[in-house]
Amino acid sequence: MIKPVFLTIVMTLANTVFAQDYETEFSVAQDGTGDFTSVQAAIDASKAFPDKRITIHLKNGTYKEKVEVYHWNTKISLIGESREGTVITFDDYFDKMEKGRNSSFHTYTLRVRGNDFHAGNLTIINSSGPVGQAVALHIEADRVSIVNTTLKGYQDTLYLAGEGYRSYFRDCHIEGSVDFIFGAGTALFENCEIKSVANGFVTAASTPQGAGFGFVFNHCKLTAADGVDAVYLGRPWRQHAKTVFINSKLGGHILPAGWDHGGLQANKQTAFYAEYANTGLGAHTGDRAPWSKQLSGEEARRYTVENIFRGWRPGEF
Repeated sequence: MIKPVFLTIVMTLANTVFAQDYETEFSVAQDGTGDFTSVQAAIDASKAFPDKRITIHLKNGTYKEKVEVYHWNTKISLIGESREGTVITFDDYFDKMEKGRNSSFHTYTLRVRGNDFHAGNLTIINSSGPVGQAVALHIEADRVSIVNTTLKGYQDTLYLAGEGYRSYFRDCHIEGSVDFIFGAGTALFENCEIKSVANGFVTAASTPQGAGFGFVFNHCKLTAADGVDAVYLGRPWRQHAKTVFINSKLGGHILPAGWDHGGLQANKQTAFYAEYANTGLGAHTGDRAPWSKQLSGEEARRYTVENIFRGWRPGEF
């Protein structure tokens, strides 16, 4: 018979093991003054499924590496020392991957698969240039927030994957040319600059049928590089694409039609493309695609953080 005192000791030891603390702060520096010299090494050292947020501080430097936040790396924050000085960059692109027709999804510089991820004060680049699909940031997780961050690429800069996954962008700069914000996720962009570096399409949503919201841009500014003068706000990647621009400033590079049906006439009946209270040379609606929509004030009031994100409110970082 096992004595009660012995059982108490065993249970106490077991609880102590499971309750052990773990590191919640790491630093990365290329000069060896941090805990690690690479971003991936810090992520790999982080506890799986932590109860407390793990913050990885990146000192200024250009980190040329392909980085993945795995699905078990939840509650990770990547915080740069400065937005311009802290750069994560890589140069994979479609033809380089040799993965057949699915090669696009392997081209990322940073892929996030762990829920409750946060990033701020840094720059993420796919430096491949005009060579086809080349993702800078690939998000395949829920409740992701990105603030004060620059995303640079050419085609397919930002991939928002996963049906129902929610992502929030604030005070960000995102640039590219063709379909450079794309995917099935639900995303809200606030106070962001969206820059077209060549003629093309800003968005290519693949919103699943029945989703309440797709991509929403609120108080954003759409700008363009010199010589860029023929850009669509979006075209559907899948037939039920949803994209809305409200209270935003649209530059003169936005074409009068505003929206493209992606070559399929049926998309005119299924895609939801809408605008409300935008300003700027590209905001005139007189020649907009007739199948797009101008929201009423009452309809526009539905576009709140609470409604878009189904109750989730991004934290203050």
